[in-house]
Amino acid sequence: MAFIKFYFLCFVFFFVGVNLVAQQDNYKEVFPDADKTEFMYVDGDAPDFTTFCFYYNWYGNVKNNGKDIHWAHPVMKSSPSDTTSGYLPGGDNIATNFFPELGTYSCTDTVVISRHIQMLKQAKIEIIVLTWWNIHDFGYQSVPLIMDEAAKNNLKVCFHIEPFSGRNALTTRENMVNIIDRYENHPAFYRLNGKPLFFIYDSYLTKAEEWASLLRPEGKISVRNTLYDAIMIGLWVKKGEETFFETSGFDGFYTYFGATGFTYGSSPENWMYLQQWADKNKKIFIPCVGPGYIDTRVRPWNTATTRDRENGAYYDRMFQAVEDCGSKFAGITSFNEWHEGTQIEPAVTFESDFFNYLDYSPLSPDYYLRRTGYWIEKLQNK
Repeated sequence: MAFIKFYFLCFVFFFVGVNLVAQQDNYKEVFPDADKTEFMYVDGDAPDFTTFCFYYNWYGNVKNNGKDIHWAHPVMKSSPSDTTSGYLPGGDNIATNFFPELGTYSCTDTVVISRHIQMLKQAKIEIIVLTWWNIHDFGYQSVPLIMDEAAKNNLKVCFHIEPFSGRNALTTRENMVNIIDRYENHPAFYRLNGKPLFFIYDSYLTKAEEWASLLRPEGKISVRNTLYDAIMIGLWVKKGEETFFETSGFDGFYTYFGATGFTYGSSPENWMYLQQWADKNKKIFIPCVGPGYIDTRVRPWNTATTRDRENGAYYDRMFQAVEDCGSKFAGITSFNEWHEGTQIEPAVTFESDFFNYLDYSPLSPDYYLRRTGYWIEKLQNK
């Protein structure tokens, strides 16, 4: 029996391997005109300005998925001792202060993904940053849909590795290997200087010394100088994180948060220093801008972090700070993080028995797409 099991497992591993290779070869057949090397640069040959946009593929709905996913959401506690509770069930009572123009959509709906890609093109976004929780997460099934549609429109995709349960340096490596093995031959797969690029959200949750085992050449599980080497971007949160980024081996850092003043990193007055430090230490600095912030539907206690959009003026000031600091990169927070009200995706007026949702009035629903496009074009032509 053990003999039979052994050969059965060999067959399974062989079949999976052949299937993966076949899947990669199929990319070439489906997208014969897509340019895999469009964003593969040699050192010093990158564009003058590159924009990333954080995209959340975690939404589902009753029609496509049997239930509302993420539109339905618990009301979050302010602390472990908080005894309040609540739940927003979805439908017309969703976990966001704004209401999407496309309604409570599903990221597994090909029509929705096509619309989203066209919106991203309108905004002149170059690189979509997909949230990644691991292959067991709901969002995983939409990755091929998004990458295929991105490839048809000459957009690129990279990944935002979230703090999934059990994330550490080793499990991060395992997820990097998984992503690269699955998607490296896809024409939408983004590379910078010939390497994949990963954002690591809340990188501070793991000690710098542990990251060094993955990100420094001498590390025990290092990806450096292997087939899985990558540009690794950590999250700069507090003042004084220079030692963390020197020790850990990260190639650069980003600020993510769309609420100015929420962290040291998300405060534009610090971006000039962060850019200078990045230049001195040969790191990549990616300051992140957002159109505003409001998450009081899911965090009703968090009014202090609300940032009014000021009819677009708030967004303009953040983009101006990117220009002033001289970075060659920017992150957009976000295309569709509706829970935190940072989305540039169109929103519309909607009133229900439960909540009167915000919109962008007196601006048009697509204003932030168009304004993003304006700023990206301005910075690219600087």
